[in-house]
Amino acid sequence: MLTEKVHIAVPTAFFEDESLNIEGTISHIRDLYKQGVKSVLVSGTTGEQHSLHLQEKIKIINGLELEEELISNMEIIFGVASIRQKEAEELAEKIRHTKISGIMLGYPPYVIPTQEEAFVYTKRIMDLSNKPTILYNNPKRTGFDLSEKIIIQLSKIDSVVGIKDAGNKEKVERIKNVIHRNDFYFYAGGEVDLEKKVLHGYDRLSSIAGNVSPTEISQWFQKMLMNQKVSKQESEKIEDIMNQVYQGNAIVNLKKIINQKGILMGICRSPIGNILD
Repeated sequence: MLTEKVHIAVPTAFFEDESLNIEGTISHIRDLYKQGVKSVLVSGTTGEQHSLHLQEKIKIINGLELEEELISNMEIIFGVASIRQKEAEELAEKIRHTKISGIMLGYPPYVIPTQEEAFVYTKRIMDLSNKPTILYNNPKRTGFDLSEKIIIQLSKIDSVVGIKDAGNKEKVERIKNVIHRNDFYFYAGGEVDLEKKVLHGYDRLSSIAGNVSPTEISQWFQKMLMNQKVSKQESEKIEDIMNQVYQGNAIVNLKKIINQKGILMGICRSPIGNILD
């Protein structure tokens, strides 16, 4: 199972020619680990997943496998999604034979499968990976919205540990009323409107801002879950972090801040970040 309430969705590092920089990606994860981060999501949810082809994803996995300390002591979740199911299957099969802790399973962008096709896609990839699975529903990016009925159906499978971005608050509340598992979790995607999401039942966080301030973001989220008061000083600190990360394009901002620390996170793949030219 996946036990951490917060994981950091880490960006992928690229060189100036937009080619993959595995060492830069892993250096950032290493730095987070030194700061006490216990869980990361790699090749997941920072808007770069679908720019990576299958062989690049496999290279990242191979790089992680060589990092014995990280892969033995962290919950490393790997993003699995593809426009083509066959490629997602191949990636899932690769992950099956690794120490990666779990997968975040996204749905194909643009093609918009039916709900029944999405169910078959999900089951097939889960069976091949044999890892704890977070479902990732992001209609804004993919055009596909996983239905309440299918989420509830999939929640009956033990290896499905939760869902990220289940939908609007009414949808989350309806699902929570039907799923009677205390080990099925609702992951908020990023920190925007996080207080509202927690009030409506989200109980885990897939963090973006944690890439730059992991301790502060994690403590803030834990206080929200426990309904504890946040001090004025803490609120101001969080507001400052949110402004740094979310004013403009979050992934561009993250990479800029990480680069300034001396970790070679590089650039984004254009068109993301191309206005900096």
